[in-house]
Amino acid sequence: MLEQPTAMHVARIKSSHTDKQGQRREYESRLLRRTYREDGKVKHETLANLTKLPAHVVDTVEAALRGDAIAAAQGAPAVTIARSLPHGHVAAACAMASKLGLPRLLGPACPQRDLALALIISRVAHPGSKLPALAWWADTTLGPDLGIEAATTDDVYAAMDWLQARQDTIEKGLARRHLAPAVNPQRMALFDLSSSWLEGTHCPLGERGYSRDGKKGKVQIEYGLLTDPEGRPVAVRVFGGSTADPAAFTEIAEVVRNGFGLRKMVMAGDRGMITTARIDALRELDGKYAWITALRSPQIRKLMADDGPLQLSLFDEQDLAEITSDDFPGERLVACRNPALAEERARKREALLAATEKLLAPLIARVRAGRLAGAAAIGTAVGKVIGKYKMAKHLDVTITDTSLTVERRQDQIAGEAALDGIYVIRTPVPAETLDAAGAVTAYKNLKHVERDFRHIKSDDLDLRPVFHRLEKRVRGHVLICMLAAYLTWHLRQAWAPLTYTDEEPPVQANPVTPARRSASADTKASRQHDQDGRPYRSFRGLLAHLATLTRNQVLFAGTPAEVPVLTEPTPEQRQAFDLIGTPIPLTLRK
Repeated sequence: MLEQPTAMHVARIKSSHTDKQGQRREYESRLLRRTYREDGKVKHETLANLTKLPAHVVDTVEAALRGDAIAAAQGAPAVTIARSLPHGHVAAACAMASKLGLPRLLGPACPQRDLALALIISRVAHPGSKLPALAWWADTTLGPDLGIEAATTDDVYAAMDWLQARQDTIEKGLARRHLAPAVNPQRMALFDLSSSWLEGTHCPLGERGYSRDGKKGKVQIEYGLLTDPEGRPVAVRVFGGSTADPAAFTEIAEVVRNGFGLRKMVMAGDRGMITTARIDALRELDGKYAWITALRSPQIRKLMADDGPLQLSLFDEQDLAEITSDDFPGERLVACRNPALAEERARKREALLAATEKLLAPLIARVRAGRLAGAAAIGTAVGKVIGKYKMAKHLDVTITDTSLTVERRQDQIAGEAALDGIYVIRTPVPAETLDAAGAVTAYKNLKHVERDFRHIKSDDLDLRPVFHRLEKRVRGHVLICMLAAYLTWHLRQAWAPLTYTDEEPPVQANPVTPARRSASADTKASRQHDQDGRPYRSFRGLLAHLATLTRNQVLFAGTPAEVPVLTEPTPEQRQAFDLIGTPIPLTLRK
């Protein structure tokens, strides 16, 4: 007798149908099912649909599952695993994509849509360049289930071009979901800019500029991400590598107003992006576009000078105060002081000054010993080290042919120290719509966009570096990463109970104070296992665990047909699909 597979059986379900002519037709569905118990209830999980197999094949499978002996030809095993493919990670990503309506959002059903969806799923489940993904598709159930395992390089590029041509339509759909007044009553959107470097020199978008990745010697692109207040990606725009923040903001504001048809919005961006010139442009948009940003250091100094409206005494008993200034007519200014931030900036400045002085000390010693002489030679040597930590502004350097002295500019250091921990939010949104604490929170929510950039660039989706040469391919690549980030955002939210994600971040009564994790998140981090002893995982670690859920092609002795059967899922794998709200699918295409 064969050992009976645990709780697997063939279910024969009979149904009937009477047609318009009054003829009664009877049908029998044959399903391979697994039975398991959850919360005291018996549940059934369909592993395969055997209806289309010949009746004798189904009878053989059923007999094997009962444990009956099966005749094996020439000593061959009764059951053979013909092939096993990783399934769980791509199945989970596809299930969430279907739940979000992502395939329908991409466009009408066609081979290009299947390839575009596969490129997005690949970015989530197995980030990397697109050409190796062609081989990876065939090594998972993603390739055969979507019918793309034989796709060529040209097919992939054609799908990218198809997707990029539909970018405006896709983003309009996302804007209706997440920025429309019905779902976004505050009418608020977040925008920020980042950069990534290019490999190669022939892309028209590749330019030299300020690298946010600290990658020197490479041309780069800039890309701006628009999100809703919670950080869901809605739109992305790619710019040349030397594009300034304000120019990018001007374009995205135009997209929101004219492309998405949103005539009234509050745009939140950092102080380097929403400049005075950009604000003047927003004021011209029928007076219905508002902003939330922060003042720059020179503007804050001006408010503090000559008994201005911003004085340190404001923070004697509070760390947030609303002020007004004639220099900002029609705007509210919310001044904040974070003592912890002030302490950290003072510590960092002192450490950088000390490090700079340490670099200069050997030069001073060489000049005194006569081993380095001449004002030009001394100046060249000083110039190579004094700017390393960007502390030259705080030092007075005196050079002669025979001497080198370095002294700190104490007055300037004290002036900068007076601003430590102080920032000022500016917005025209009235207090009855958004109070002072709400304005601070809205500005600090730009951290959601920064988190999205981390996920897109390195943590999850590996956008950088970019290898494409054609402008439309670069734009298509960034769009794929943005849509993958949209999918990842929802997966991370759904899988919070299985990962180290804080499920219930505490609401901050005071938005100026540093954000804190909840007690449950601290417990997760310290125990690393839940109450049932199951380990918490990182998001990427959970996807790796889901990949161990395989789909096996089972061949029973004496039958020519292979039957696809899923491996027994672990409790974590089953819970991952429960959190998405879908049973574990046998195939990716419904």
